[in-house]
Amino acid sequence: MKTKQLSRRDYLRLLGAGAGLAASSLPDMSQIVSAQTAQSSASAPPPESAEARADRERRMRWWHEAKFGMFIHWGLYSVLGRHEWVMEMEGLPATEYAQLAKRFTPKPNAAREWARLARRAGQKYMVMTTKHHEGFCNFDTKTTNFCAPKQGPGRDLVREYVEAARAEGLRVGFYYSLMDWHHPDGARCATDEAARQRFVEYIHTHIRELLTNYGRVDVLWYDVAWPLDAKGWESERMNRMVFQLQPDIIVNNRNKLPGDFSTPEQRIEAAEAGRAWESCMTMNDSWGYQRADDDWKTPKQIVRNLITCAHDGGNYLLNIGPKPDGSVPPESVSILNTVGQWMDKNGQSIYETDICQPRRSRNGSFTRRGNTLYFHVHFWPGGDGLAFAGLQTKVKSARLLATGKPVAFEQDTYRVRFTGLPQRAPDDPITTLVVECESEPKQDELFVRRRERGSV
Repeated sequence: MKTKQLSRRDYLRLLGAGAGLAASSLPDMSQIVSAQTAQSSASAPPPESAEARADRERRMRWWHEAKFGMFIHWGLYSVLGRHEWVMEMEGLPATEYAQLAKRFTPKPNAAREWARLARRAGQKYMVMTTKHHEGFCNFDTKTTNFCAPKQGPGRDLVREYVEAARAEGLRVGFYYSLMDWHHPDGARCATDEAARQRFVEYIHTHIRELLTNYGRVDVLWYDVAWPLDAKGWESERMNRMVFQLQPDIIVNNRNKLPGDFSTPEQRIEAAEAGRAWESCMTMNDSWGYQRADDDWKTPKQIVRNLITCAHDGGNYLLNIGPKPDGSVPPESVSILNTVGQWMDKNGQSIYETDICQPRRSRNGSFTRRGNTLYFHVHFWPGGDGLAFAGLQTKVKSARLLATGKPVAFEQDTYRVRFTGLPQRAPDDPITTLVVECESEPKQDELFVRRRERGSV
């Protein structure tokens, strides 16, 4: 069995166990909390008002339609090329690690390459690391010299990113890590009240700068709240400031408040009914540039993941880890270009889609828009060998999405069967059939078993 490198979620779980932290059996980074935090957050949040729900729906409408975004992990760790957690994993002292800031000299406007790649891939928004756990600020800040304009880059990398995203018509998101390995109060704040106050003001100032100095920002993506809870971070005050500065922004749930959406990491897991969610994933096993990591997902797996997210009403935030000069690893470029070619022909089956009830097929998966069912065939059988059972809605027509060519079909009580298909799949890596139905498509997954087999 191949042994994979620990993810940052796995590492935090191990770290938390050693320090007496409480964690769930399958935690993500936002769920790593101290026993004190777990106890203080045990009570349910107050019910949300109708006005607040309506405002959230307004702010998130574009995001629900977009479905597909680009995550960018870029910082000093790219200079070493050994994963974004290299400082922690290899025990590098903060003073030693800080010297990388002088060696971090990316080419001008590298973000233009990212934004063009995102647009070609069919991604509608971008989320860039403004500060990762290492504490290095990719933006201009009055709080520290440990920032891009005052170190090797000699300029504001976040501003270049914002301008590049807007030039390609993409929405702008900022990732910001609350945890900070560089700041002297980053761990001390858990036990020293004066340190907590200093550190929280430092963090709040960064967020204020980010949401004041770059025009409209569409997404604020908090990460890792260790070692404080919502009360310690003063997260309520933090979010009030955020919405005062950016009334149209959406925020995630990783500052220990529910936020606007949930963030399953490296897995696809729909939130409870009515709750927005976004799966963030890497293309290999690393978020930041890791030159030795060759465990790349195929374009087919990326497309399948995107379809799975869209099926259950979620978004897919897919990561790139640029090299220290800002260039994107060629493997990432190749994968995203292939995905983009598929999206050019099949995007209508992803964007603006609705939650889809049918899901059972050994050949493929489904998405839906209104009464239109999109059948994404992963394993193309050709001829008369494509069918799925239990559809309770009458089919009016079927066609290939990529070419528009009609597809013959037969429907009876038990199944819909598509006939006369070419032996070779008409599209790559997945072929989509557009199945127009008389009403919203519903599938009874056990219909055949109950009716024909006489059991459940």
